[in-house]
This record gives sequence, structure tokens and C-alpha cells, in this order.
Amino acid sequence: MRIKKYVQAVRRAAAYIKKRSGGLAPDSLVILGSGLAGASPDLTGKKIIPYKDIPGFPRPTVSGHSGRLVLGKVPGRASKTVAVMQGRFHYYEGHAMEDIALPVRALEYLGIKRIIATSAVGSMTKTLKPGDICVVSDHINLMGRNPLRAFHEEEFGDMFPDMANAYTPALRKLALKSCRRLKINAKEGVYTAVGGPSYETPAEIRAFSKLGGSIVGMSVIPETIVARQMGLEILALSWISNMAAGMSKEVLSHPDVLALGSKMAVRMRELLNDVLAKT
Repeated sequence: MRIKKYVQAVRRAAAYIKKRSGGLAPDSLVILGSGLAGASPDLTGKKIIPYKDIPGFPRPTVSGHSGRLVLGKVPGRASKTVAVMQGRFHYYEGHAMEDIALPVRALEYLGIKRIIATSAVGSMTKTLKPGDICVVSDHINLMGRNPLRAFHEEEFGDMFPDMANAYTPALRKLALKSCRRLKINAKEGVYTAVGGPSYETPAEIRAFSKLGGSIVGMSVIPETIVARQMGLEILALSWISNMAAGMSKEVLSHPDVLALGSKMAVRMRELLNDVLAKT
């Protein structure tokens, strides 16, 4: 019964978005992370739908996440429509994993083929510094939950999706080329996901680094797992907001993340525009 109600909630959300879309059918979804409210890609003919109006959509509670779904066309490419989530949902806010997944599922029902997920992260390597971009090549899920657990339905895809090459190699290559063109320092790396909301201890960072992690954050992975189950391509672009605990003497704070993010948003918007123009 629980899964049937969930499927119905996904369908209701998809139907409402379609009704409010003005005929726009997105083939790509961009998810904007912390501090990136100003990074929305340039779109024409925009339709804006507040999350609070969409049945089943959670409400973001974190500063820096505005809570709007924007649909529009990529300039110069009349056939390409993009959906932008201005603000995402986090496990540490108290949202259930299946609810974090609901927007991705609803937009897949409307035809999206790929997701570009952005996020703010801490760096666990000296080769990635604040203001740099990490193009995610793989992840380590230490969040303690999986969005597919107890919510399987055949129309969503395989119960046991293959997570090898979860982050589409061709999109990663494209993003790195765009970064070089825009003179943005970028490297590939492994995203280590934790539940949060407290920042990590220095001992945890040392352990995560030994496991093979390059960056650490509190998002992206739930959307990635769901995207792979539904057969979507995914590109994850994480901007370095700080060095992780123990990597520097700075005290970590969310306001500092937002402050640097407002500066980084301009560069991220340029990057998103370039990637979307070539996908």
C-alpha cells in the first residue's frame, strides 16, 4: 500500500508540472546546490513553479535554497528545454530518502534524459582548493540510507541498478573540456556522502581520505542512485567551498559557504550554459 501511494504521488507531481509548464517538455534537469541561487543557466520563455504548489514536493529549509522549479529553453536551441531546481532537499533536514527522490522521478516521467547536479563540498585533497570544481567520477555512500530501500516499483527500473560508471563518462569529459575553455580549475574526484548536518571531524576526514574520497558533502548521492535506476545520464559538478576539517585552521560555517557561493555562482552559470549548449 505504501509504494502504491508513493507512485500515485509521483504521478500527481508530474501531472501538475506538465499542466503548469506551458507545453515545455524538459530533456535535462539542473539541480542547484548551496550558495548557487545565482547560477541558474540562461533560459528563454521561462515558466516558474514554486515547490509549495507542486503536490508531494518537499519544502527546502536550508538558507540559500529558494524552492522553485524553472522551465525554459536554451538560447539558440529551440528544441532543447531544461528544468532547473532552484534548491534541493537533504536527508539532514528530516526528509525521507524517497521524498528526496520524488522530484527526479516526476521529471523523468516528463521526459528528462539527464541530470546535472551541483553542490557545495569540502575538499580532502590539496589539489582541489576553494573556488575549484570537482567533476565527480564516483562516490562512496556513507549516508546510512538508500532511496531505493522499500520503495521498488517495476516502472521505476531495476531493484538492483548497476552503479558502475554512475557518472556518465562522456558528460564528465565534456565538463572538463568546458572548464578548460572557461579557465576554471577542475579535476575529477570521488564524492564521499555523509548524513550531516554537523561538519565532519578531522579523524573522519582522514578516514574518508584513506577510503579513496576526494571531496565530502551531504547531497547528490540520493539523486544519483535514483537517476541510475531510471536509466538517466548524470553529471555532478561540485564546487569547493572549503578545505575539510583538519585540512586548514579555518572554522567551518554555512554562512561562509553561501558567501563564497555567491561569487562562485557566476562561474558555475557560465559552466552550465556551456555544457547545456553542447548536450
